[in-house]
Formats: sequence, structure tokens, C-alpha cells
Amino acid sequence: MLNFKFNFFQNLKNAIFPFYKNKELQFLFKKLQSDYPKEKVVSRFVGGCVRKHLSGEEIDDIDMATILKTDEVKNRLKNTYFKVLDTGTKHGTVTVISDNFRVEITTLRQDHRTDGRHAEVKYIDDWKLDSERRDFTINAIYLDRNGKIFDPQMGTIDLKNKNVKFIGDPQKRIEEDYLRIIRFIRFKIMYDSKLEPTTIAAIKQNLDGIKKISKERILLELIKILELKSFLKISENYHLLEIFKLIFPELIYLERLKRVKEINRNLKLNKDIILSILLIDEKDNHEYFSHKYNVSNKLKLSLEKLAKNLNLAQNNKDFFYKDLLKNIYLNGKNHLITLNILNYACNLKIKLQEFKNILNKILNSKIPKLDINGEYLKQNGMEEGEDLGKVLNKIEEEWLNNGFKISKDRIKKLIEGN
Repeated sequence: MLNFKFNFFQNLKNAIFPFYKNKELQFLFKKLQSDYPKEKVVSRFVGGCVRKHLSGEEIDDIDMATILKTDEVKNRLKNTYFKVLDTGTKHGTVTVISDNFRVEITTLRQDHRTDGRHAEVKYIDDWKLDSERRDFTINAIYLDRNGKIFDPQMGTIDLKNKNVKFIGDPQKRIEEDYLRIIRFIRFKIMYDSKLEPTTIAAIKQNLDGIKKISKERILLELIKILELKSFLKISENYHLLEIFKLIFPELIYLERLKRVKEINRNLKLNKDIILSILLIDEKDNHEYFSHKYNVSNKLKLSLEKLAKNLNLAQNNKDFFYKDLLKNIYLNGKNHLITLNILNYACNLKIKLQEFKNILNKILNSKIPKLDINGEYLKQNGMEEGEDLGKVLNKIEEEWLNNGFKISKDRIKKLIEGN
């Protein structure tokens, strides 16, 4: 089924309430159009929002192109409820924020000089020239305030046919910005599109150029790839898989995706779960990845915790059985659900039904609550301080190890023993 038929209800919503008719966006267009005659096109939507609108997808980001310079945009939006941020004035971009929208507005431009990472830009007043410096035909479709399409690169045809294609010469487009290799992979996975031999050759010739790209930009693109529902099918495309492995050699367990495909129908596997499946082993492979890409502390700690508990689960047959409630109490349900998925992906001996049984036990379990707290200890003779915390920890430890039971007499002895 064509992507235009992707979501009946979203298509219906787009047809009845197209995003471009929103009052705030129409007001934004009106302010940018100030001092220009109606027949002069000053601004248009472009990029992802247009592509998603045409494909019947939910729109989560909005980009606009304009003939105005950044200072002109800011001047026209003075004394309005729009807040304007200088997020990329060097490249002709400002971000406009309202209560409901965050819109990136970029001046029409032509890349004057490029080195594969950065570009010297020349501002222009030519919509077709602006389209020629963009990456893919499907990202060079423009939409005006009335919903009229301007499509100089025939991107609507490629979008309908799920054809992800570089604008002009792939070699030249890639050399302008090597990150486009990874973006190309993302869109190919997104639209389940085939690779053309000439494009494959151009990508392979320029893979070394990715080393020039900052790790932050690469990680951001990787996360977007892992968030794709269709990423689990990457192994079905030999050339795409081959290129992906060359770019991300740290993600060495892609074969595990075949195992998790069969459970993905009932579980939404987020990027963190997918990343743990591709990385974690007994050799601390995840630590190298975290260091190389300077991941957030939150993600780093999550991977470390999963690696540690996977080792415990694989060496303790009671981890998901006799000790399950205890481990849920210590780590939380979400962590145990992820750990169960990871354990299943890693271990071919675990049957699907066993995985489902453990999952149901986790989902249906009621987490016990320890009724004893610091206030209780103070009411029974203890004073505020370090010793109170130690006794409370000891009580919790014994309560956990005794099947969530501890007698009042035992608590009293622990208090007195202190």
C-alpha cells in the first residue's frame, strides 16, 4: 500500500484540518508577508512537515523557508506573541516559538563553499536554486499558506513511489555534507526503499568522510534511525545492512533483531531498548560506545545497569522466577521488562512462551511496600542521624530477603542493637 494511504484517520484529519490553516501559522505568514504584495511569495513550508502532511503522518516539527533575512524576520515579529531565538543565524536560521508551535525559519540560500561538514552560504531570492542545495527530492517540496505545492525537484512523485533520491549528483550532494549518508540510510529504512547501484557506489566511496562529522550529529541521526518502526527489518536489505555495519561497527548484534521482531507486535521497543539489544554483552561493548559518542549520563547509566543485571540474570536461574518480585522492587517494572526483552534477544535457548510468561508476571505483579520509615524508628527510640539510615537499610534488606516480611520484634532488636 502506498504511503499516501498510510493512515486513514490521519489522512482524514489532514484533509479536514490541514496544519497550514492553523490560526497561529496563518498569522505568522501574514506578519512575514508585511510590505509585500499578495502575489509575491515570501514564505513557504518545506521539508518534513510537508512530506508528513502529504503522507498522512503526524506532524511533529515545522520548517519554513523565506526570502527574508533573519533580521527582517525578527523585525516583522517584534511586538507579537512570537518569541524569536537566534538558533542558527550564521546559516540564516531563526526559531520562532509560540504556545503551540516551534518553527524553524531559514532564508533561501545557496551553498557557496562546503567541506563535508560546514558550508559558506549565499542568500538568494530564488526558490528553485534553494531546492537544488537540499539533500533529497522528498525534502524539497514546498507548501504555501493556501496549501499550494511548489515542487521543482518532482519530490511528490518520489514520495508517492517511496523513492528516496538525492537531488542531482549523489556524489556531489554527499561531498557537501557527509552526514547525508546517514540521513539517506534513515529515509531508506523509513520508506523501505531500494538502493540504486550508483548511489551505493557514491556512499561507499565517501564513507571515510563520516569521520569528519561530529559524534553528536552522528548520534542524533542514529537515534532517529533506531526510533523507526521499520528498523527491525534492516537485515532484509543486504546493501543497507552492509553500509550500516560499516558506519556503526559497535552495533555488533544486529542478528538479535530477528529474535525481537516476533515480540514487537505487542511491545513498543523504544530506541534505548533497541540500543541495548545491539550493544550489550559480557565484554562491556556498551562502555566503548558510550565513550565514543559521549552519550548522556542517563543513557550511559541505563546501559550499565542493564549490562550488570543481564549478567546476574544469566547466572542466577531464580532472577526471573523466585527472585522476580524482589528484582522488580529494586529496579522497577520498566527495567525488568527491558531486561526480559534483552535476555530473550541474547539467549536462543529461551522459548517465546517462556518470555511471554515472564512478561505477564512482571506486568501483573504488585510491588510490595515497606511500611517502616524513619519516622517509625524515631517514635521507637532512635534519634535523627547516620545510624537511623543504617538501621532502616538493614530492615529493608532483611525484609527483602525474607519474602517481604519482617516482625516487629526483629525491628525492635535492630533498633536496640544499634
